[in-house]
Amino acid sequence: MARGKTVCCGLSTLEVTLMVLFVVMTAVSVGLISVMAVHWEDRLQEPEPTVSPTAGPHENPYLIGVGRADCTGPPGDVPLMGYANLEQTAAGIHTRLFSRAFIVDNGSKRVVFVTADIGMVSQRLRLEVLKELEVKYGNLYRQDNVILSGTHTHSGLGGYFQYTLFMITSKGYIKPSIKAIVNGIVKSIAIAHRNIKPGRIYMSKGELEESNLNRSPHSYLNNPAEERNKYKSNTDKQVTLLKFTDLDGDGMGMLSWFAVHAVSMNYTNQMVSSDNMGYASYLLEQEKNIGFLPGEGPFVAAFASSNLGDASPNIRGPFCANTGLPCDYLNSSCPIGGLKMCVALGPAGSDMFNNTKIIGENIFKRAKDLYGKARQEVRGPLHAAHQWVNMTDVTVQLNSTHTGRTCKPALGHSFAAGTTDGGGDLNFTQGAVEGDPFWDGIRDALLGAPSNETQDCHQPKPILFSTGEMTWPLPWHPSIVDVQMFTIGPVAIVAIPGEMTTMSGRRIREAVKQELEAQGTFSNAEVVVAGLCNIYTHYITTYEEYQIQRYEGASTIYGPHTLSAYIQKFRGLAKAIAEGKEQELPKGPEPPFFKDSQLFSLLPAAAVDKKPINTTFGEVLEQVDPEYTVGDVASVTFVAGNPRHSGDMRDKTFVTVEKYHNSTAYWDVVHTDASWETRFHWVKNGAESNATIEWHIPLSAQAGSYRIRHFGHYKQRKGFLETVIMAYEGVSDVFRVSKITYNY
Repeated sequence: MARGKTVCCGLSTLEVTLMVLFVVMTAVSVGLISVMAVHWEDRLQEPEPTVSPTAGPHENPYLIGVGRADCTGPPGDVPLMGYANLEQTAAGIHTRLFSRAFIVDNGSKRVVFVTADIGMVSQRLRLEVLKELEVKYGNLYRQDNVILSGTHTHSGLGGYFQYTLFMITSKGYIKPSIKAIVNGIVKSIAIAHRNIKPGRIYMSKGELEESNLNRSPHSYLNNPAEERNKYKSNTDKQVTLLKFTDLDGDGMGMLSWFAVHAVSMNYTNQMVSSDNMGYASYLLEQEKNIGFLPGEGPFVAAFASSNLGDASPNIRGPFCANTGLPCDYLNSSCPIGGLKMCVALGPAGSDMFNNTKIIGENIFKRAKDLYGKARQEVRGPLHAAHQWVNMTDVTVQLNSTHTGRTCKPALGHSFAAGTTDGGGDLNFTQGAVEGDPFWDGIRDALLGAPSNETQDCHQPKPILFSTGEMTWPLPWHPSIVDVQMFTIGPVAIVAIPGEMTTMSGRRIREAVKQELEAQGTFSNAEVVVAGLCNIYTHYITTYEEYQIQRYEGASTIYGPHTLSAYIQKFRGLAKAIAEGKEQELPKGPEPPFFKDSQLFSLLPAAAVDKKPINTTFGEVLEQVDPEYTVGDVASVTFVAGNPRHSGDMRDKTFVTVEKYHNSTAYWDVVHTDASWETRFHWVKNGAESNATIEWHIPLSAQAGSYRIRHFGHYKQRKGFLETVIMAYEGVSDVFRVSKITYNY
């Protein structure tokens, strides 16, 4: 295998051993983690506050900045992050990925919330972002006042972790991938910083139906009946929205939270995609930024994740693909075909593009409605609190006489079963409370058996991987975890370092609200659970759900008292904020930041590009038709190079759809690869590859003459050892688009 640029150490023994683990882990846990700039030369100066921090009730108390930046990495060969299917590598672009940042400042304190179109925020990603922010802004943006959240799209790029388990399942630490995300996040904050100005914030809430379904209802039912009876549904239907305006009332942006997995694009997809949450952002931003291409324009619309751990967008539920009958209720399997045949269907059945569209439109429409109705102004001071916690050793006070404790990380057998949104390939099932001698034997031979202490701590979980006891070549799971929250007036944003189930999120909200209001400094606190923040630690179930050991419980890595530990820690943050003592909180043990030389990559360097004889890169292999009608799909195929050779393509495009204007003889770009209407398919055939560009012509398209262009780069040899990267472009024939006409 060719050596990738980021392979560490140069030791062939290490690489061979890691490849063995790579293959073994692929077989055992294909469903792993499923359903799991502007660069300024000089540091920007802090804008001077133009409002008094002691503003009265009719004065504006906040400075507000919003920003959006492209964080799309190389859309070729890099594994997609979420389903942990190592064959699901990037092969083009469905939609681009963006980071969206919101800054709020009251003249004395500042907080930043960022949500990015990625699977989750890793500890490594957060640490690298904070390092870059420190270089640009000193101590203005820190670990206590910056929250980074992921939308949980399962079609974003992987390769941005520093712990062994995640590196194995995403082909290691991939520098171009993490660099694109870091630079995109930092740029979005820089844009928000640059554009900061006086403004107002309004809050609105409402419910959204027919957009999420509990994929582990049996686990949910194990929660106490009196607790379940307080709620109408076994998933959270609430949408919480913040509306940002300037002093004239003109919209600057919108930030909302809703609990649903971004898995409408399923595990067969190989195009980079922001999924349902990203499509909601796309729709609202296109509506507000009239005349701008996607990813451009001043209005920023962010749809952030919440307590989505058991909330699926596949609202038709799980069925056996071979019989059409419902799957087994407890184990989510089928009589014939087992787990792999049990597949949850979205509102459009198996059509993942329409499923994404429908769920995204539902979220967009509800948010648009709430945005228009937002009248409750958010006022009050800002607070930010943060601690690092060793989650492997937290003592939890269960009641007046009993305590529990968290455990070293471990994953259960049902972890390898996956979920109905993406099941595993082998004979693991959800709900397993006993181990399997066959797989346990393989584990013991390759990785070692779990200690008795860890097994006892995790009961009733049968441990598949005792990751907290696995440290070669680096720790397999984190021990030090961020707990963080900040408040904007009565709104408390709780940064959850993983995927909380519905009931876990409800308990966190209730506990934090109770603690904030107990001191008398807060009234009617609105607590928001923000998911996938700062570091990824898999799932967080309730103690009762944990006993069932479905996928979510098996993936609650710190044991049955994980949620209780987080409630205890977040209560501590809330109390400190309510008492104004957040600066007195112990910092806690800092997490490791491993050197690049300690990290490894299993992604080979991209090979020299080849092309068919008597062709050139960018040449058309399959031409467009001369005429189309709105609603048709225009398609053209080019001789292409590997997209990895294009380097940093943020704020650029591999595709344009252009319309000709007769009056000016000018070609106007109407779509890019960030558009929902375009699809860039990169098809690899050995060292040769093609790019097929599709334009799904919308009904709103104007009649006229169009063309499709493709841009890329290829690698060629220059001499015996040297290679060079060359740019190319291709263009289709001109074709006509006409409107539909009806004859009566």
